Amino acid sequence: MTVIDSDTITDDQLMRYARHVILDEVGEVGQAKLLRSKVLVIGAGGLGSPVLMYLAAAGVGTIGVVDFDVVDLTNLQRQIVHTTESVDMAKVESAAATIAAINPEIRFNAHNIKLTTENAASLIADYDIVADGSDNFETRYLVNDTCFFLKKTLVSGALLRFEGQLSVFKPHAGDDNPCYRCLFPSPPPPGMTPRCETAGIFGAIAGVVGTMQASEVLKEMLGLGQSLSGTLVLYDALNTTFRKIKIPSDPGCPLCGDQPSITVAITTSPSN
Repeated sequence: MTVIDSDTITDDQLMRYARHVILDEVGEVGQAKLLRSKVLVIGAGGLGSPVLMYLAAAGVGTIGVVDFDVVDLTNLQRQIVHTTESVDMAKVESAAATIAAINPEIRFNAHNIKLTTENAASLIADYDIVADGSDNFETRYLVNDTCFFLKKTLVSGALLRFEGQLSVFKPHAGDDNPCYRCLFPSPPPPGMTPRCETAGIFGAIAGVVGTMQASEVLKEMLGLGQSLSGTLVLYDALNTTFRKIKIPSDPGCPLCGDQPSITVAITTSPSN
């Protein structure tokens, strides 16, 4: 792998990323920045698959993924980073093989572990930005809270049946930049929200929302366009509609509000 420590890229990289480089908004300097960047993806599933693949194709220099599951035959309807030959393989290992085939020059960190309160801070601290594609509220709140305390930008996506949602959370950027808890202060009671194994999921929805998620990650790293921070995008595939809802910062938020009630112990030592 070629290590990038300047604003210049090699001739081979110039060719590989030519369609980025000719964009005035990206250019050689922007592509070199992507090659220096580090992104952590939570989950190698429906959302994580397109996120991982497009970030690798875009030339993000270091990509990490956290997932402790193995590939199941039912995953293949939407989790496109895996193949039939990957069934029963650890998802992070399957994803690593696919990413290496797409772009062998990037560094891929496969974290075959469950994200917990004990390891979340040390894992997330090593990366510039986090893309959350997890499928449970416990992980979502853990990722949000850890990103808040470490001042990391979080790009969050979610799916169910024929619908998806997407937003960016970076309260460290100042006023009018809410966190996930400003929108959803606390998790719903257990059993109140169906999971895809019981409610179902239209497979291509994962591709739509995951690709948008990857685009928002790249925008945040390059400082392009209008950030989704403070905005929730809702996608309805059955009616082919997109809605944008303004999310205000909540002064009463238990995490980032005026009188926070949530505290965590942060350990920022390098992860193994």
